[in-house]
Amino acid sequence: MAKKEGYRSRAAYKLKQINTRFHIIRRGDVVVDLGAAPGGWTQVAAELAGNRGTVVGVDLQSISRIDGAVTIRGDIRSEETISAIRQVVGSADVVLSDAAPNLAGDWSYDHARSVDLAEHALACAQKILRPGGNFVVKVFHGDLFAGYLQSVKSLFRNVYSHSPMASRKASAEMYIVAKMFRGDKGATHARNAPDARNASRVPDVPPSLNSRRGDRGGRDGRNSRDNTD
Repeated sequence: MAKKEGYRSRAAYKLKQINTRFHIIRRGDVVVDLGAAPGGWTQVAAELAGNRGTVVGVDLQSISRIDGAVTIRGDIRSEETISAIRQVVGSADVVLSDAAPNLAGDWSYDHARSVDLAEHALACAQKILRPGGNFVVKVFHGDLFAGYLQSVKSLFRNVYSHSPMASRKASAEMYIVAKMFRGDKGATHARNAPDARNASRVPDVPPSLNSRRGDRGGRDGRNSRDNTD
């Protein structure tokens, strides 16, 4: 169905469902999509933001052209990439991340890598989100989830855990939907929050956003590639 409707992955429907429920993206918004390849979420963001909005997709991999969006190839941990984003948008109304690690098959390890990616996305959001902005990030559920959720809560006024209907029933993915970024005030609270970053460190975690989109396996950590039909 995704291909028939012009979307690059079925993950596009997850963002549609999230936005219908939580009203994350509005017309005219500036939206930055982290770990965007192949571009399903970027496509939906461009539709939702409309002609008056600005949408930027960022990934280590190149992203083929998307109508209504700008794409940047870069590592979100890099200040060079952050600067490139700022040159396009200044600050953002919404930051998205549907990034997931390539699974190794060890669920504890894969969960820690998922949280590591989510932490990088949150750090990037802190640098580019305007006060009052919104953030959506995918995280695999596991023992580090609560600590990461607390970190997000310290930075945003309203935070929700959500599993959209478009996610596969066997999937362990969860989406954290955060609204009303506190800005500098939130950054102060974050310094006093539990340090999920240190808790999530595991040996040899690849420090990149070399990721794939969509569902990524069930709770046993088996890889499940995203369907694009």
